[in-house]
Amino acid sequence: MFDTVLIANRGEIALRVQRACKALGLRTVAVFSEADRDLPHVALADAAVCIGPAPASRSYLDQAAILFAARASGAGAIHPGYGFLSENAGFAARVEEAGLVFIGPRPGSIRLMGDKIAAKRAMREAGVPCVPGGEEALSGDAAEARRAAAAIGYPVILKAAGGGGGRGMRVVTGEAGLADALAVTREEARRAFGDGTVYVEKFLGGPRHVEIQVIADAQGGALWLGSRDCSLQRRHQKVVEEAPAPGLAPDLVARIGAACVEACRRIGYRGVGTFEFLVEDGAFHFIEMNTRLQVEHPVTEMTAGLDLVQLQLRVAMGDSLPIGQGDIACRGHAIECRINAEDPVSFAPSPGLVTAWSAPGGPGIRVDTHVAAGYRMPAHYDSLLAKLVVHGDSRAEALARLRVALAEMRVGGISTNLDLHRRIVADPAFIAGGVDIHHLERLMAAG
Repeated sequence: MFDTVLIANRGEIALRVQRACKALGLRTVAVFSEADRDLPHVALADAAVCIGPAPASRSYLDQAAILFAARASGAGAIHPGYGFLSENAGFAARVEEAGLVFIGPRPGSIRLMGDKIAAKRAMREAGVPCVPGGEEALSGDAAEARRAAAAIGYPVILKAAGGGGGRGMRVVTGEAGLADALAVTREEARRAFGDGTVYVEKFLGGPRHVEIQVIADAQGGALWLGSRDCSLQRRHQKVVEEAPAPGLAPDLVARIGAACVEACRRIGYRGVGTFEFLVEDGAFHFIEMNTRLQVEHPVTEMTAGLDLVQLQLRVAMGDSLPIGQGDIACRGHAIECRINAEDPVSFAPSPGLVTAWSAPGGPGIRVDTHVAAGYRMPAHYDSLLAKLVVHGDSRAEALARLRVALAEMRVGGISTNLDLHRRIVADPAFIAGGVDIHHLERLMAAG
């Protein structure tokens, strides 16, 4: 259906998508802001178009500029990567209206799963277990909120229906604080997402964050590709991810995976996606679906032996999935560390010149990055420098390789979170596996 792909993103994910395109014989078009003209994927692209100044709002989020670049360069498809416009249903619709292929789900699927209330309703209908509550949007009426919370049982959590990234959420432990929390959450949701719709669901005290990776084609074929554990988080932002999720019963995970596949078929899903769950006391509770390629997709690639981006491209070209569920097997264990440019104390972004860069190597080591010595980390974008991914025949072997890799890695000129990762891999609870989503913040608070 197309032979040229415009990559509407930057950094390591733009380079990752470009490599997959080239492996399939597809031409690539890079778009870049004025701050990014020297990035590797720009130099390696078959064509490159500057779409604006450094601020994302005037470049990578400028839908008109990206569509103009696609038309001018002869691209037949647009790959959004992750972040920016990757889960923007309006942009996906504009891409299709322009006669181009959006390499991702259809606009209707993005819209459905982007509304947390509608998504939970659809998942319940497909037999996917959900967190109690969240069936209906709350009005601004405090009495209605009190009735809904009492029916669920305290503690509860208020969430923005269109939220994400850890914003638009507030825990309420008792009725006295509910009215104020509702007002604040509605306003935060309105400011952050342009939608003040809020719902309430049960707050789970010590859950794990477990994901199921899926991919579906346009012919009704769908697969689940294993589990991931993303429980090590700071302020709801993932820091370390691993596959498979340790310590969960394989038959339970398989049942949840099959339910996710059924949900994909019911909603006519196409492309890659991730079902996210909170898991407590062995029970899975659906919280949301990410309708895009995720930062942590490499750990699934390493354990499933598949190139998810190539599969994503082939599905977008109209191909059927080339494999069946019986062909999927989890081989060994993989762990990913997000290496960020951050102050080690405040965790504020640390832009500036990278004066030295030494990435680790050896068996089972993968580093996805766009960075080298001489790179100037801009202040305008996410602070991700690299994804350090290791694979081993067992979790113990993967951890051993990760310790060696982290000891080898060096970044000069800016602050990073490398020391935090070195501390994590020495933590007895993490080594044992199965920590909950609050563990990392407890570890950091302990000094």
